[in-house]
Amino acid sequence: MAVKIRLTRMGAKKRPFYRIVVADSEAPRDGRFIEIVGNYNPLTDPAEITFKEDRVADWMSRGAKPTQTVLSLLKKKGLIAKTEEAKKTQA
Repeated sequence: MAVKIRLTRMGAKKRPFYRIVVADSEAPRDGRFIEIVGNYNPLTDPAEITFKEDRVADWMSRGAKPTQTVLSLLKKKGLIAKTEEAKKTQA
């Protein structure tokens, strides 16, 4: 089972916001997921991004791969550097 960290669309028509979820790669975009690890609201200025940093780091250490969009959001929040640092200390 390949696990991905990706976006799930929520909200009304033309008013989207997204949940950042950990899901099986074969599950549908808005379907079944394992855990909610954050939110992303692109309509606010600046865009509102929240993560459960400890849960994201835990899932990435277990081998979950973020999608390109989630990876760019993680870089904006500075979490990629933190997870790489955590991997180095564990090794």
